[in-house]
Amino acid sequence: MQPSARHGTHYVAEDSDLFWGLRAMTTDPLVVFTPSGKRGRFPAGTPVLTAARQLGVDLDSVCGGRGICSKCQITPSYGEFPKHGVTVEQDALSEWNAVEERYDQKRGLKEGRRLGCQAKIMHDVVIDVPPESQVHRQVVRKAATARVIEMDPATRLYFVEVDEPDMHEPTGDLERLARALKSEWGVEAIRADTTLLSKLQKTLRKGKFRVTVALHKSHKDDAARVLEIWPDLHEGGLYGLAIDLGSTTIAAHLTDLVTGDVKASAGVMNPQIRFGEDLMSRVSYSMMNPGGDVEMTRAVREALDALAVDVAEEAGIDPQLIVETVFVCNPVMHHLLLGIDPVELGQAPFALATSDSISMDARELDLVSINPRARTYFLPCIAGHVGADCAAVALSEAPDKSDDLALIVDVGTNAEILLGDRSRVLACSSPTGPAFEGAQISSGQRAAPGAIEAIRIDVETREPRFRVIGCDKWSDEEGFWEETAQTGITGICGSGIIEAVAELRLAGLMDESGLIGSAERTGTARCVPEGRTHAYLIHDATADSGPRITVTQGDVRAIQLAKSALYAGARLLMDARNVDKVDRVVLAGAFGAHISPLHAMVLGMIPDVPLDKVTSAGNAAGTGARIALCNIAARTEIERTVREITKVETAIEPKFQEHFVAANAIPHKTAPFPELRKVVTLPEVSFNAGSQGGTVGRRRRRRG
Repeated sequence: MQPSARHGTHYVAEDSDLFWGLRAMTTDPLVVFTPSGKRGRFPAGTPVLTAARQLGVDLDSVCGGRGICSKCQITPSYGEFPKHGVTVEQDALSEWNAVEERYDQKRGLKEGRRLGCQAKIMHDVVIDVPPESQVHRQVVRKAATARVIEMDPATRLYFVEVDEPDMHEPTGDLERLARALKSEWGVEAIRADTTLLSKLQKTLRKGKFRVTVALHKSHKDDAARVLEIWPDLHEGGLYGLAIDLGSTTIAAHLTDLVTGDVKASAGVMNPQIRFGEDLMSRVSYSMMNPGGDVEMTRAVREALDALAVDVAEEAGIDPQLIVETVFVCNPVMHHLLLGIDPVELGQAPFALATSDSISMDARELDLVSINPRARTYFLPCIAGHVGADCAAVALSEAPDKSDDLALIVDVGTNAEILLGDRSRVLACSSPTGPAFEGAQISSGQRAAPGAIEAIRIDVETREPRFRVIGCDKWSDEEGFWEETAQTGITGICGSGIIEAVAELRLAGLMDESGLIGSAERTGTARCVPEGRTHAYLIHDATADSGPRITVTQGDVRAIQLAKSALYAGARLLMDARNVDKVDRVVLAGAFGAHISPLHAMVLGMIPDVPLDKVTSAGNAAGTGARIALCNIAARTEIERTVREITKVETAIEPKFQEHFVAANAIPHKTAPFPELRKVVTLPEVSFNAGSQGGTVGRRRRRRG
């Protein structure tokens, strides 16, 4: 259902002409929900829960709005939000009431939280729905990719027998431990902080001077750090976290530092989404709201600490056994996590505070639930808009060791692109925005059970069939509706909207310019009027109080903008290499792993190559983080590799706009895409006003 504005007792879709006419007349407050991006205007005094339900926002409640269950907890955000066009004042919601006070006293509410059934909308407001308040929890699809990694971790276990103290040879316990490590393991020097020293003597005596120590050896430091000590032989394991901190999602892989096995993976939405869906929105929030960077730093650190506990609990281990973390993230996330204001990254020349790798104590990042002496390593950033996550992809996919010319695309809210072979590697980032994640799409949602993730439109009947997350069957297969009865069909996620737009093009229901035809011109009643344009109806459950899921003209435009930015970035790198084609394309990232190569090619997201040369690398950034966690030599390698990568800044390249405009067509205005045309037939239709086209030829096509 479309986000809507309220006028009297009626709702008006925000992308309709009537909405914009009424907007000037209404004083009703605007509410914007994150992470869904759904928005609408409601009379002052409307409960947040009521607004959420009428907009189709996924906000849980089982007590009928009586303030008993607490499942409708929400977090309001305050300050200026240029992207949403609102300034949120402290009185945006009604004052804390007696019901909330009673609940807080009995069970406790996290700082900044409100009960959605009690808080009323008084003025314009941005409201975040945290994961635990969502009925359909996001599926953070960043599972660890199977990979053989040579184990040589920075942190290892050492079992030693320490000399007992002798009055005739007075030495400290730490010095005798150091002597034993040097004698038995060749460890030249160690150091320990006071928290370790405070437990050293008791542990040595409990183990009868036989102990196991966890030593961290930095590739940049001669002395090893004693991170933990156990009496006698420790067999409880030793673990590290490889963390991919993305703009939209955070994924953590709990890794055994002895075997390299991933014991558990977990993910959450990045809570910074409530300050802005994309990177520049967050930079802008920091610029326009004093202390905004501190708010965002605190939010992400709290989420990371909670995620560490969750992933340890899933694996059934004590979080204190986590002694090392490795982070990969884009430059804005990198700075905010470190507590650095990202304002310089929002304007030319996009200067980083530091691009080098960083080693530090995890407690400096407020990771208080893991081992208090745990160490953290940040991979180096490549440039102001090309971060440590791209460096991790380079470590994982090694384009510098490729014999053929490889284009590696880490698809996300901010796409990062590598192009290279043994002779030279180039990198850039491209601002694709959140459309690929299902945001800013009329029926869009994050990946969660019930979301349409794949779709096919029959070229003859123009009827759709689809598959949703949580069910392996297609909608035209027996048992589909029974298996999806509990979740329902809730919306369409990123991979689904990409396939839907591509399928409209393949079925001849949308022309090269991205214009959807009318029912009369396409021959199907599923093309329905939508203001001055048309939309394609995928699923209508309004008779059963369910959603009406369509692909609107606005949705197509959002996908066109995102894919054009991605393609333009790739073309800039190709220009720099003076080539018109690449040998292979690798789609990386959690989202990239779920994109159909055929549909990506039909859209024109990526340059034309044979379909069998388009592969998925899964969560390559996460894999790169695990490699750096498990192999100390890989850290030296990626630090060297990053210095040799040529950076291309899309924001100042004159040809970016030229490539972007040409890429607006589907698949492209001028590029012929010969490999694509070997496997599909793209109908030649036009739905522009006054054109004589629009009769869809009923030609079959082959699919790769």
